[in-house]
Amino acid sequence: MGATIGRRLHEVRKRRGLSQRELATASGVSLSLIRKLEQGERNDTRLETARRLAVALGVPTTRLLAEPDDHEDDFPPPDQWAPVRQALTPGVRPDEPDEPPTVSGVLGALDSTLPLFSGDRYAELGPVLPALIRDADSLAEADAEGRAVRARVMQLTGWLLTQTRQFTAAHDALDRSLDGAPDRLHGAATVSTQCWLLLRQGRLAEARELATRWADEMEPRMSRATPAELSAWGWLLLRLSAASVRDNRPGEAEQALRLAHSAAVAMGREFAPDKDFLRAFGPVTVTLKRAENAMITDRPDVVLQLAERVPAGGLRPTSNNRNRHLLDVAEAHVRSRQYAEAVDILQTIRRAAPQWLPNQRYARDILGRVIDRRRTLTPEMRTLADAVGVPM
Repeated sequence: MGATIGRRLHEVRKRRGLSQRELATASGVSLSLIRKLEQGERNDTRLETARRLAVALGVPTTRLLAEPDDHEDDFPPPDQWAPVRQALTPGVRPDEPDEPPTVSGVLGALDSTLPLFSGDRYAELGPVLPALIRDADSLAEADAEGRAVRARVMQLTGWLLTQTRQFTAAHDALDRSLDGAPDRLHGAATVSTQCWLLLRQGRLAEARELATRWADEMEPRMSRATPAELSAWGWLLLRLSAASVRDNRPGEAEQALRLAHSAAVAMGREFAPDKDFLRAFGPVTVTLKRAENAMITDRPDVVLQLAERVPAGGLRPTSNNRNRHLLDVAEAHVRSRQYAEAVDILQTIRRAAPQWLPNQRYARDILGRVIDRRRTLTPEMRTLADAVGVPM
């Protein structure tokens, strides 16, 4: 117990912005004992002493005595997505509306929710998505046009659920999207999201095999490929590269990245087919993914060099591109011992995507390493740690 309480005591005290002397005064525990506990010189302490320290720090006593895994779930499914998961359950639907949905009506509703998806506005999206799923399901029972609408709704739902770590439900939504895909381009976009879902689950071989199969099938003739075809093929190659680099296959990762770069050069600029933010692709997107690969292979200097080539403007900051890239830049700063710069970047992301950032385990890990290396925390760091969910 002593080794655990010493480490946890140090972590929580820093988060509270208290010195050892201030904690001693607030708790009535001697300064000498607090120092010995934190330095590991004492390997035991009475439960009453632990309780007094916990009271002064404003945490349960078990926070000081137990390992984090004993009392903290790793991103439990947020309650806000329970209605969405229920709407995806076969045979379970909310109350039917008075008027049956129409294709034009559902498309209008979908268009109005797209800014909520692309802006990671979860609090606003959660309440409206179950009804959108219900209406899209009803349309799918009618004709091919309705099935195409449902495929699009399911793709976006699967992407959102992947983003918020609702992995089982995400697989269900994406499978339905692929089953109802109106054409190969929609199917490829859905498969790209499926590959990302597999990557987030650590299922690297499955992601690599799926991306390879679809990239081979979707490879266009470069001389007459449309932007939509280049985007579909390019994204599958980027997923293949991401899976390969994580699976310690650097040669395969680089080859896929080079092919994606050729598609981006043919595209000529960043472009989103049908104004679909999930399919936005071009030279800047490939640069972002090259930086991601460099971070995976522990080359923070390359990440920072590539970051300088990413335009500050002209690329809308979404979770699908720039915000995710900025996490790599923050990590590169941490590995270069540039902690203030890393915190500044995390603050920038928080201002741009306050509902997205807490769902990123990567951000939590980055800030956790910053905290470990700091003797004291600024009020801004403590606020950021609470927002990101760094455990105390």
